[in-house]
Amino acid sequence: MIEFTKQTYDEERALYGINGAKIIDCSFDGPADGESALKETSDITVERCYFNLRYPFWHTKGAAIRDITMTEGCRAALWYDEDITMENCNMNGIKALRECHGNIFLGECEIHSPEFAWRCSDLRIKHSTLESEYPFFECRDMEIDDLTMTGKYSFQYVENAIIRNSNLDTKDAFWHSKNVTVEDSIVRGEYLGWYSENLKLVRCKIIGTQPLCYCKGLVLKDCTMEQTDLSFENSEVNAVISGKIDSVKNPICGEITAGEIGEIILEADRIDPSKTKIVYRQSESKQKSKSACVGV
Repeated sequence: MIEFTKQTYDEERALYGINGAKIIDCSFDGPADGESALKETSDITVERCYFNLRYPFWHTKGAAIRDITMTEGCRAALWYDEDITMENCNMNGIKALRECHGNIFLGECEIHSPEFAWRCSDLRIKHSTLESEYPFFECRDMEIDDLTMTGKYSFQYVENAIIRNSNLDTKDAFWHSKNVTVEDSIVRGEYLGWYSENLKLVRCKIIGTQPLCYCKGLVLKDCTMEQTDLSFENSEVNAVISGKIDSVKNPICGEITAGEIGEIILEADRIDPSKTKIVYRQSESKQKSKSACVGV
């Protein structure tokens, strides 16, 4: 195996097309300001390297990347890649992961990337932190465990994803998502999950205004809700909530069970109230007829 150790590279396509190589303690930086240092590479190991130049890993097939730093100058770092493992990496460039498909794993990473992970599939993230504005756009077949995330427009159009043990501080998360399950997590934001299909939240804490509206096949199991006014508008919902929901407005059908509901708004000119059963501790006389619209 070829080994490149303690070198500095700043030229265009410095190590273009190498196969079966180790790149150790190298720096990709300098006045030549060259791009695409490791483009079209395969079966490489990259350890303890510093990246301050654009587009280093494009069309890479097979890479073990560990203990590296990518600065803000390392824009669009990984595109069109497959079979990539990144561990203990610091990623700071915009568009840090894009159009990568097939066995992509990130573990123990710290990520600051405004448009992180767009249109990726077969993506796994574990024990990592992420600061972003628009992460995970149109991703598919994704697994996340123990992610601490600060974002805005997160997980839009995501399909077939499971998220566990995470803290998601976001805004318009999961809009138009399909077949997403979130377990044992905190989800904080505004307008959560609008227009989603088959979104399932299990043992989660949900915080923020007007959550879970215009949803199809929405399921909540053993969740808590805080500051959640005008919940479930125009949604098919089956929900079991511990504690209080601030208000519920015009669910289309299903069943909602909670310890307390501050206000229930059912506008007969907008929805058929008989299609939703609502059960809560203060007054069981408020129950509506049960609907089979959503299954648990």
